[in-house]
Amino acid sequence: MSARFLARLAESHTPVTEVLLFKTDGSVLTLEHTGGSVSVDRGQAIRRTCSVTSADVSLIPTTPTGQLATYGARLLIRRGVEYGDGTQELVPLGLFRLDSVEGDPADGPVTLTGKSLETIVADDKLTAPYQATGTVTGAITALIARSIPDAQIISTIPPTVIGARTWDADSDPWAACQEIAAAAGAEVYANADGVFVIASPPDPLTSTPVWAVEAAEGGVYVTGSRAMSSDGVYNAVLARGEGAGAGAPVQYLAVDADPSSPTYWDGPFGHRPTTYSSSTLTTAAACESAATQQLRAARAPNSRGDLSSLPNPALEPWDVIRVTHPDGLRELHQVASFTVSLDEGGDFPIATIGAKEGS
Repeated sequence: MSARFLARLAESHTPVTEVLLFKTDGSVLTLEHTGGSVSVDRGQAIRRTCSVTSADVSLIPTTPTGQLATYGARLLIRRGVEYGDGTQELVPLGLFRLDSVEGDPADGPVTLTGKSLETIVADDKLTAPYQATGTVTGAITALIARSIPDAQIISTIPPTVIGARTWDADSDPWAACQEIAAAAGAEVYANADGVFVIASPPDPLTSTPVWAVEAAEGGVYVTGSRAMSSDGVYNAVLARGEGAGAGAPVQYLAVDADPSSPTYWDGPFGHRPTTYSSSTLTTAAACESAATQQLRAARAPNSRGDLSSLPNPALEPWDVIRVTHPDGLRELHQVASFTVSLDEGGDFPIATIGAKEGS
């Protein structure tokens, strides 16, 4: 994505959308579509879902051959802008497993729905007891490759050794991946390109904002609300694990020790700890690392916000954006979820966490 792209979003422009259908027989179709949307939510195990509407009734498989080519097919969805000089720029909204195709076979319309690639791992339930060991990255990579041998995986976390952890048959391997990642204070997800990422959430206080949402002439702000809530907020994380071999159980309590923080452990917020337990934690150091990393996400934001702006298909969960409200208040928000329409118009709702006054 170029700087020109972000600037163009605030100008009058014609949005461009593209939907490609990759069938299992190797064929690729460019779908003429009349609408749809992509929803992205950091709080869901399957981060991205899509719905695409088309008038092409031939997309409904009616023969065994057509069904074979459709089961396991994938959708690649992109949205971008035309620059008015004959060029355009598109960014990916997600790579999805096609889950359903339905509609009136005579008159249409046809609706295609899909989920991002985490769902392939989640649906491949374990058929025998499975043990993970080694490092966080290695253990997650093995579980993903078990279901998607050619998966692309990027890890940005340091090597973190885990203790042996066994899951029973019929367990969800994607939930296992998430548990392993949590041992390093990290998350694992499929990004908009369909690449699996193992990373720790960025600190909104030190991250550079990727976009300015301003209620000003030439800005992209449409509406906004601000609120404060302590629901689901914690100022301490107790990480507990099993000692290596016959060792005693290990644990570590990480607390918000910043006196200037609204969730200061010894402040008026009080003591509100949460607990994380996993047999992958076998040393006190591992518990300390997991608790410290998870505390960053558990601490309360000053506020949260719900915004509506002109669409930005390049946003990602955890991105930090700078918001200027109509009253002039400037805040830094961390993106939690949003929905991108495939229609030419359409609202662009963004839910954020960790809003904080910023310059």
